[in-house]
Amino acid sequence: MDKNGISILEKDSTLEFIGAGRSAVVFKILSTNKALKVFYPNFTGIAKEEAEIYEILKGNPYYPTLYEAGENFLLIDYIEGYTLFECLSQGIPLNESTINETDYALSLARKAGLNPSDIHLRNIILTPEGRVKLIDVARFRQTKDCQQWTDLKKVFFTMYSKTYFPKKIPVSVLNTIAYLYKKRILHADSFRKTS
Repeated sequence: MDKNGISILEKDSTLEFIGAGRSAVVFKILSTNKALKVFYPNFTGIAKEEAEIYEILKGNPYYPTLYEAGENFLLIDYIEGYTLFECLSQGIPLNESTINETDYALSLARKAGLNPSDIHLRNIILTPEGRVKLIDVARFRQTKDCQQWTDLKKVFFTMYSKTYFPKKIPVSVLNTIAYLYKKRILHADSFRKTS
């Protein structure tokens, strides 16, 4: 059971559980390159919203292709690779080109009339070829000015990119930082250089 009180009681044998989030669970469909995102009963509105956003992003190579959508599911590309969260926790080095490519992907979404929001380490995947893919776009039409990606970039350039900064960070530390950030106790300006 997850934090939403949702349990997977059974699933088809052709589905491999990938993960669970705030509003959905995701399965890889075995022997394909597709993923099935199934939304919890109280989040079917998010399924519709995310499907519409994927339609706007259609043809953009930085985002999964939407193949089918229903009241509570999306069928999209399965993206192989590691999230940036997994890269940090496993010590897979990130570089400036990853940051720049993510910036470019987000700029393309903005040019399509979207307002990328909720950009965090678990929504950015680094593929085996070293390319960036972004997932979980349901909040790309929010009107608020989301600073998450800007703050992540600040931390990358002021801390992570320095040779002395550790490239492997324990999951517990990453989760604590995310929690403190979400509660607005910690923000990127906390890491600003003082001169």
